[in-house]
Amino acid sequence: METLSTDCGNMHSDIYRTLGLKESRKGVFRSPRVLRLLSSLLDKSVQKNEMLLETTQIKDVVTIFHGLRPPTVSIRDYVDRIFKYSACSPSCFVVAHIYMDRFLQQTDIRLTALNVHRLLITSVMIAAKFVDDAFFNNAYYAKVGGVSTEELNRLEMKFLFSIDFRLQVNVNTFGNYCYQLEKETAGGLQIERPIQACRIKESWSSKDDSTTCSSTISR
Repeated sequence: METLSTDCGNMHSDIYRTLGLKESRKGVFRSPRVLRLLSSLLDKSVQKNEMLLETTQIKDVVTIFHGLRPPTVSIRDYVDRIFKYSACSPSCFVVAHIYMDRFLQQTDIRLTALNVHRLLITSVMIAAKFVDDAFFNNAYYAKVGGVSTEELNRLEMKFLFSIDFRLQVNVNTFGNYCYQLEKETAGGLQIERPIQACRIKESWSSKDDSTTCSSTISR
């Protein structure tokens, strides 16, 4: 399947270049830069939401994505684990971030330590199926994510119905989310390792899909 060239001169090409999106994952074993940025963004969101829940009378909505207790693995380590064993392209994590925002926009759920891991493995798996040419079955992703196959099947269906199966992502939206992640660097995050491989399908629509790139911070 063909990928959209990052040399096309669009408004996001400089950000793609800064993030290293033109590089290939082949032979690369280091964690790409986008994972560090996404982990930081999600971690900040979780901390903000949990503080909000503790200091107000807002009650968290418990769903099948919630665990009984927070996993011992950090968001960063969990994201790195998914990348290491799933073999998906780094663009999947940007697309997964978009899907998570759509999910949070359509529900009353707030991102917390109890649900962020299940939302991550579910959204990345769905993104890999939609973005990459090759991907694994649900049983494999379940092992990577530390859940049962039956549970991941339920999570996937709940997630898809919650976003009304809106999986299409246009190039402008993808670029806006890359810009949102890049702002994490300006916010003081120190980056040590470069990103590899980003695949943007040429068939993706260029039409507006009415997706914003800020809701995860507030939800």
